[in-house]
Amino acid sequence: MNGITSTTALWYASRATGVVSLLLLSAVMILGLVVNRQGRLPGLPRFGAVSLHRSVSLLAVLFVAIHVITAIADPYVTIRITAAVIPFTSGYQPFWLGLGAVSLDLIIVLIVTSLARARIGRRTWRSLHWLAYAAWPVAFAHSIGSSTDLQSGGLRTLAIGCALAVIAAVGWRIWRSAAARPRFERAASTLDDSQQSLTKAGRS
Repeated sequence: MNGITSTTALWYASRATGVVSLLLLSAVMILGLVVNRQGRLPGLPRFGAVSLHRSVSLLAVLFVAIHVITAIADPYVTIRITAAVIPFTSGYQPFWLGLGAVSLDLIIVLIVTSLARARIGRRTWRSLHWLAYAAWPVAFAHSIGSSTDLQSGGLRTLAIGCALAVIAAVGWRIWRSAAARPRFERAASTLDDSQQSLTKAGRS
């Protein structure tokens, strides 16, 4: 910490908030995957799961905002405001920062549609909310490509841990969906048999 000066504070702040943003976005992704169809998490009631997911999401948005602001304000490199929202227009690391802009744009879409959820309808909102699953891998690639800190040492281990946790959550969600399908089919078959029995009984 002795190396932090007034001229490097923004640089360190941008790096630190970038790492925290990756952790929080990974947590949001995992929570979104493990929440079941009833909007619950194992061991938590519905309101607890919803509140936890909302709180972590808002915290992630806050740190992403600070990360972007400090990156733009940092005099070490020149990153224009437009480059933060228009992908691949930055003169500095255009590809990796472009991925960051794509991720930011997706997050903005998620925020706006969530605020307008009552107006656009639940079905449209749910369709657009799938963008969250695209925002995370793009943000992850941006983090790894643009930050040398995440390419080695303990922070690389942390990034790998985030990726493995998200992959595990995806696998768990797929497994739950596959396990739920036979139960749904059995229930539908039972309902169909019951309707046929009632029809036959009515005819007799």
